[in-house]
Amino acid sequence: MRTIVFALLAVAVACSPGLKIIGGYDCPPNSQPWQVYLTFNGEPWCGGSLINERWVVSAAHCKIPASNLTVHLGEHNVNVEEGTEQRIGAEKVIPHPDYNDQPFNNDFMLIKLKEPAIFNECVNFNVFHIIFFTDGNPSVLQCLKLPVLSKQQCVRAYGSRITENMFCAGFMKGGKDSCQGDSGGPIVCNGELRGVVSWGKGCAEQGYPGVYVEVCLPSISIGTVMTKFLC
Repeated sequence: MRTIVFALLAVAVACSPGLKIIGGYDCPPNSQPWQVYLTFNGEPWCGGSLINERWVVSAAHCKIPASNLTVHLGEHNVNVEEGTEQRIGAEKVIPHPDYNDQPFNNDFMLIKLKEPAIFNECVNFNVFHIIFFTDGNPSVLQCLKLPVLSKQQCVRAYGSRITENMFCAGFMKGGKDSCQGDSGGPIVCNGELRGVVSWGKGCAEQGYPGVYVEVCLPSISIGTVMTKFLC
């Protein structure tokens, strides 16, 4: 069974009040320089991952007008101005042309930044971890390791809603999971971006792990057909 490493940034979630990330521990400051979180008119919204200096990948169901979207990079403690942050407006948002919100198939979205990110030890895209967003404490970046579950376990949990583009991660006994407001964050396996936080039933419920959209990293090429994200 593969193990995936998560990084979680705990902030308020506009679309999922009352939900919290379960599990996790404080990451070393700025140890996840690819981390992205998105705000909607200044309110925390979704997650994402920096894939080069002008582009972020997130979830299609997080789509909002580019004029309302701000990309935050270099954050560690969202309640403290630490001097490492970069906040860049979105120039355009491009959801997967075949996205279907029932059952969140092809749940990808590209975000083009208005200006390039400045790479440093706090902002970079060399490797990827997962970024979760939640309300409540803690306010600093959180790390978590979870197993990737078999396709059979995933289908047993959710039935025909699981497509060939999805996989499950977490524990069937519950206890550790992402929540609805964590959407769009990246998931890493063996140092490569392998998925995007998409959906699930509840948060950390027994028998219902988190569901993620699978990514084929070598196929990611800005300017090519979006379907090449899929394995």
